[in-house]
Amino acid sequence: MTRVVLPYHLRNLAKVDGEVHVEASTTREVLDALEAAHPALRGTLRDISTGKRRPFVRFYACEEDLSHEDVDASLPDAVLQGREPFLVIGAMAGG
Repeated sequence: MTRVVLPYHLRNLAKVDGEVHVEASTTREVLDALEAAHPALRGTLRDISTGKRRPFVRFYACEEDLSHEDVDASLPDAVLQGREPFLVIGAMAGG
């Protein structure tokens, strides 16, 4: 079971408290499972028509930015074993 930590506004949208648990071994599977279990998240993490990650959304695991990695690559072992969470982070910009 993969542990997923969502930022507050997405937890609120999905109506969940704390971590979300999904059966997934890749970033694509995490996103698919989140959207299937919580349809309100559709379009918030990735574009509905292209499937690409939204510009101000980042994915982290084991202190590594997975945002630009292949979405079909296997997640780190610590995430797959449930020792570390898969983090969804809202990026900030501005000046």
